[in-house]
Amino acid sequence: MQAAAISLAWRDTHLNLIDTPGHVDFTIEVYRSLKVLDGGVGVFCGSGGVEPQSETNWRYANDSGVARVIYVNKLDRIGADFYRVIAQVKKVLGAHPLVMVLPIGTESEFIGVVDLLTRKAHVWDESGQPENFKILDVPADMVDKVEEYRAALIETAVEQDDEVMEKYLEGVEPDVETLKKCIRKGTIDLAFFPTYCGSSFKNKGLQLVLDAVVDYLPNPTDVKPLPEVDEEGTPTGKFAIIDPKAPFRGLAFKIMDDKFGALTFTRIYSGTIKKGDTVLNSFTGKTERISRMVEMHADDRNEVDSAQAGDIVAIVGLKNVQTGHTLCDEKNPATLEPMVFPDPVISIAVAPKDKANAEKLANAIGKMIQEDPSFRVETDEETNEMILKGMGELHLDIKIDILKRTHKVEVNVGAPQVAYRETITKTVEDSYTHKKQSGGSGQYAKIDYIIEPGETGSGFIFESKVVGGNVPKEFIPAVDKGFKTSVHKGPLAGYPCLDFKVTLTDGGFHAVDSSSIAFEIAAKAAYRQTMVKCAPQILEPMMKLDVFAPEEKVGDVIGDLNRRRGMIQGQEPTPGGVRVKAEAPLSAMFGYIGDLRTMTSGRGQFSMEFSHYSPCPKNISDEVIKAAKEREEAKKK
Repeated sequence: MQAAAISLAWRDTHLNLIDTPGHVDFTIEVYRSLKVLDGGVGVFCGSGGVEPQSETNWRYANDSGVARVIYVNKLDRIGADFYRVIAQVKKVLGAHPLVMVLPIGTESEFIGVVDLLTRKAHVWDESGQPENFKILDVPADMVDKVEEYRAALIETAVEQDDEVMEKYLEGVEPDVETLKKCIRKGTIDLAFFPTYCGSSFKNKGLQLVLDAVVDYLPNPTDVKPLPEVDEEGTPTGKFAIIDPKAPFRGLAFKIMDDKFGALTFTRIYSGTIKKGDTVLNSFTGKTERISRMVEMHADDRNEVDSAQAGDIVAIVGLKNVQTGHTLCDEKNPATLEPMVFPDPVISIAVAPKDKANAEKLANAIGKMIQEDPSFRVETDEETNEMILKGMGELHLDIKIDILKRTHKVEVNVGAPQVAYRETITKTVEDSYTHKKQSGGSGQYAKIDYIIEPGETGSGFIFESKVVGGNVPKEFIPAVDKGFKTSVHKGPLAGYPCLDFKVTLTDGGFHAVDSSSIAFEIAAKAAYRQTMVKCAPQILEPMMKLDVFAPEEKVGDVIGDLNRRRGMIQGQEPTPGGVRVKAEAPLSAMFGYIGDLRTMTSGRGQFSMEFSHYSPCPKNISDEVIKAAKEREEAKKK
């Protein structure tokens, strides 16, 4: 499941469209697409409404500040209800939908929409051809509702312009063009979201959605330019200005491998790029030659000789470019604000079935890592197992399927493993002296320090309060580095350690034998010495669940979640059943979809996304520590 890109023209406007998957295991596709888009269309199911993954993706869009229109699809489905979905958008997403059209008919009798701005009905025949529609007067039984919703539309729109609002309050209704300008302003300012409906399968209502994309969503010059950053990721105060004549700036946001070679999808923020140009990858410091560029039309590719600010193109054959890298003018180097990807929460071990598959596996994994930044791979050097890490069971299942189907690699797959973490609960003040003297120059470093629990989500924090030069300033970064490089291995089971602070309070040095290396070694040993004294504990990933179940099966579902150490947070009735909101530990959720379907006779559905890390109960913690020790013993053998 990956984002697909296409370029198209509508009303003399060139559109670059990216279609992303909705499932929460693939929010990385949504995130990196939002990073490079100027506007979006939020698609909701007319019968399913605002589903849990829609909430997550909507939140990402809010964080990215992307203007959107809303499209309620599948209004020809049984149970479809446009007005119910509008209410859910308000309640669940906390958004303000600006209703632009009303549906004519429901479910199988859905035939078209009424455009509230023009008071005209667009009615399609049953041929499925998008051009086969008539523009008619509003059906008599809808006149009152159309006037009610039109009045609400105008009242909301005129709030965007004081002059227009004053005239409206004096009884002068603005014309359609004035209203469109107000709606465009409010959409770009995220004051509201123009809302449409239709049936994509039957090609009903789509023209009005495309008109809305052109009329209301921002073009590249309407959005804030992307900031440039330095090597440390700190904003420089400069921006990639949307100007074809400015120095070239492009962001590689997706890598895809196909039969034509590696395609690097690139959003061009400023300047112009031509076939044959040489550009600089500011991350690697190496140059790349642009040999071919294509515009994507689903599976078809149109070769282009040049592209400019605002365009999205796929560059063929770049060798050392990864997602998030900046391509820029060699003579005017710059780095655009990078993408930040979430850490995986689940892992599995894989091994090739035989030697013939071993080489194919390495090549395939290399390509898959380039394509998906949320997919990580590590090799356990002692057991020689390859560990695949991802965002959920479905994510890893699909990766295994890609290995087998696309890359023809046969692998043995181990049981899923949870990405536990560790933290501490007690403050300890301690001291460590590193002293080594065995002929020649020696090593000496003494550090006094406090290790204390930090706020949830604070990560690792280092602070120096040394005064008087007992630890020379040039050695303090080495102490920081020693502790920082140790946090990946906690004191209990070897999992990364979260949320604690180290304060360097004092120490000592030797004029000859002290060095940065000596202080770094002292810090690493101090970490091992003191962390076990700080009442460490195991943390487990907690998942946010949204479970749909038929009404008569809700009791069984809740009982099963309680057995999985789940915490029920609420229930919400829906037309087809009940949605149960809960939190549960990832370790208890493996294979849940099969159990849920058994309990609900195949009618249950659920989605799950990472929420936070929480302390393990003692019995679970003991099992995790025991399993870690057994793995260590197995490695030694």
